[in-house]
Amino acid sequence: MTSPNAVPAAELKAKLRRVVMARRRETHIARNAQAAPELAKRLVTEIAPHGKTIAGYRPLGEELDCRPALEALRAVGATVALPVVAGQGQVLIFRNWLPGDTLEPGPFGTFHPTTRAALAAPSILLLPLIAFDGTGQRLGYGAGYYDRTISALRQSGQILAVGIAYDEQEVETVPTDPHDQRMDAVITDRRTLWFNKP
Repeated sequence: MTSPNAVPAAELKAKLRRVVMARRRETHIARNAQAAPELAKRLVTEIAPHGKTIAGYRPLGEELDCRPALEALRAVGATVALPVVAGQGQVLIFRNWLPGDTLEPGPFGTFHPTTRAALAAPSILLLPLIAFDGTGQRLGYGAGYYDRTISALRQSGQILAVGIAYDEQEVETVPTDPHDQRMDAVITDRRTLWFNKP
């Protein structure tokens, strides 16, 4: 039974976003140039990418840049894809991406492959995030695209959901709602945390 004085999860999430985004901004300014290549090395080592389709993301704002990692993963045999917002409230779709491919603008400041790029079915999904905790819970921007997508991918087959973050984005507890999807791992430039190792 919920206490009548309990603070709604949405309110707790909004407050946590403000706090951690400020911390992430400071970290990004100080460390992104070194962190991005370190992340690339760690991802290649940790997720055995050869022959797999891996969906990454084009970073927004102070998100840890996974583009060097995507290029490194492709160099060792992975097929790389990027997400496309198909419509409000829908799951993400994915299209193949090669370095140098033209991207077109999408909602929320995103950029994605054009319709000329082939559709992809990733087995590994790299997730941008604002905060994470030691149980694998993820705090995103609040639109729910990744939660819906992870849920759909898990229902249709095996998917490895891997959060990408700076260590400084870890918090004690991420507030949750019933629809929130737990990650299988978080990989930073400095360490790997497995919550559900395959």
